[in-house]
Amino acid sequence: MRGSMKRKKSRGGSRSPEPLMRVEDRTLRVRVPEELDHHSAALICAQADELVKTRDIREIVFDFSGTVFCDSSGIGMLMGRYKIMQALGGQVRAVQVRDRVERILLLSGVMKVIPVERMQGGKEE
Repeated sequence: MRGSMKRKKSRGGSRSPEPLMRVEDRTLRVRVPEELDHHSAALICAQADELVKTRDIREIVFDFSGTVFCDSSGIGMLMGRYKIMQALGGQVRAVQVRDRVERILLLSGVMKVIPVERMQGGKEE
């Protein structure tokens, strides 16, 4: 069964599996990991929700500059944060989105409710 257990390894092993979050004024900036899947989406949900509750956040900006994969868990994470921020009178944006991830956000309907800014310049991997 040669090759049946292939799994694509992440490039550049220095990238942290946990998302990097920082608060600037009332804006939460989230650097989305290379793969936005069930595990990383759950981490983002837990950490972002705690910061929204404790830091009076009014905007969440998701930076997708390093993200090459997003599954349905990632879509659910985005929509869940959108609903929370909408209830609080805030907003959510996705920035530096690569073509591949943009197509997923478009087909899933996310782009109908969340502003998405494409990655500018440079070639995708």
